[in-house]
Amino acid sequence: MDFQNRVGSKPGSGGVASESQANIDRRERLRKLALETVDLSKDPYILKNHLGTFECKLCLTLHSNEGNYLAHTQGKRHQTNLARRAAKDAAEASANVPAPAKPEVVRIRTIKIGLPGYKVTKQRDPDTGARMLLFQIFYPDIAEGYQPRHRFMSAFEQRVEVADKNFQYLLFACEPYETIAFKVPNLEVDKGEGKFFTNWDKLGKSFTLHVTFVPQPTPVQ
Repeated sequence: MDFQNRVGSKPGSGGVASESQANIDRRERLRKLALETVDLSKDPYILKNHLGTFECKLCLTLHSNEGNYLAHTQGKRHQTNLARRAAKDAAEASANVPAPAKPEVVRIRTIKIGLPGYKVTKQRDPDTGARMLLFQIFYPDIAEGYQPRHRFMSAFEQRVEVADKNFQYLLFACEPYETIAFKVPNLEVDKGEGKFFTNWDKLGKSFTLHVTFVPQPTPVQ
């Protein structure tokens, strides 16, 4: 094609290139520059098929040459897919990280020396008629650094007797003595001031627990 007689062309030149030809030339120069700076052999997503064209395994797109593939890698679609793949890989890596091992709790086993001595006193509140129990548990040979503990246990937690919903159990434990339990009424415990309290006498080696039950309404005749 003769470009010599185009407007703006100089004598002896090929004439003024059209816009499309300028774009083709620009893309070609960019392709050569990119090929000089980018090593496609390290790109895990480029694949050259048997037809001589190039495929992007990440986006599943087909490209006629390496330059076209490089232009694709700078586009929004490829960059978005790269971000998604990075997030997925990070999530899988965090899921495969083994959980830190829980510290092993070493239980100190002591030789039991039998049951402690105890005394139970039944009382009634003179004002309300509420039922009260006073427990005194004696631990003369208590282990160094230990203090007696207690807790209420439902009748359905134990396996010694047939469960009876009308009763609950009050447990006392302290090393090196055996744990003892008392069968008490399954009534609500009054936690008001002066109604429920404990005391550990370090000198006398005795543990005291005072329990007051909430008064029950008198049945209507």
